[in-house]
Amino acid sequence: MFCVTGANRHDSVVFEQLVDALPLVRGKRGRPLRWPAKLHADKGYDYPRCRAHLKRRGIKDRIARKGIERSDRLGRHRWVVERTHAWLAAFGKLRIRFERRIDIHLALLSLACCVICVRTLHAFC
Repeated sequence: MFCVTGANRHDSVVFEQLVDALPLVRGKRGRPLRWPAKLHADKGYDYPRCRAHLKRRGIKDRIARKGIERSDRLGRHRWVVERTHAWLAAFGKLRIRFERRIDIHLALLSLACCVICVRTLHAFC
């Protein structure tokens, strides 16, 4: 799942929309969970409205607090996000947005995600 916003907008502006768009959490037998048990985020999301939104959904927040905690403690959870950004940056058209139309940019982003998934699946086979 991905979301495209303007470069001059802060990521926390679309935080609520991204959390609400999360797919069902599958795993154990039975009905899938609607929300994950916890969500890891860096200091950029340390706002009362972000924490309140997670609390309303019953999600435990793991957000580093500004001026108190270091973001280093996110460690392996943050590495997954940074790795994915690096994979997407490997596609030159996505590194710098040249497309004026958002539908073309979203199509290229979807195609890049598909290629990344196929490469990952091919590595396991």
